[in-house]
Amino acid sequence: MHINRDLPYVDEHAITIAVPRDQVWTALRRYVTTSIGVSDGNLLARLLGTSPRSGFEVTEAVPADRLTLAGRHRFSRYALVFELHDKADDITKLRAKTYAVFPGPHGRIYRVLVIGTRAHVLATNRMLRAVRRLSLGQTSAPRPYRA
Repeated sequence: MHINRDLPYVDEHAITIAVPRDQVWTALRRYVTTSIGVSDGNLLARLLGTSPRSGFEVTEAVPADRLTLAGRHRFSRYALVFELHDKADDITKLRAKTYAVFPGPHGRIYRVLVIGTRAHVLATNRMLRAVRRLSLGQTSAPRPYRA
C-alpha cells in the first residue's frame, strides 16, 4: 500500500528515546503484537465494522526503519506509520504518522469525534510513551489502544 498516495496525511507525533534504534524496533514490534487492536468480541469494533476485526494489521515492516499498520471500518480507511530515525549516538526518534480518509457525511462526523476532540492525539501519544517504556526496559504492561 502506498500510504502517501492512497490516504491523505492527518498528523504526526514523535518521541525521543535514549536507546539504540534496534532496541526501539524490538519494543515497537512487541507493543504492536501485544497491545494494539481490540478483541474479536469488542462491541465498538463490531459496530464500526473494523477490518481486520482488531482494527489494525501490519502492512509493511522494514526492520529498525518503518512499521505500517492499516485498517478500515464503515467511516474511515486509515494507516499509522511508525518511523525510526537516529537522533544521536544511542538515541532514537520514533515518529507516528497518521493517514486517513473519512468518506461521506458519517465519515465527516466520525472525523470530528476522533480528530476534532484530540482523542486521536491522546491515543497516539500514549502509544509512543508505551513504546518508550518498553524500550527502556520498564516492565509495566502497556495498556491496549482503544479506538
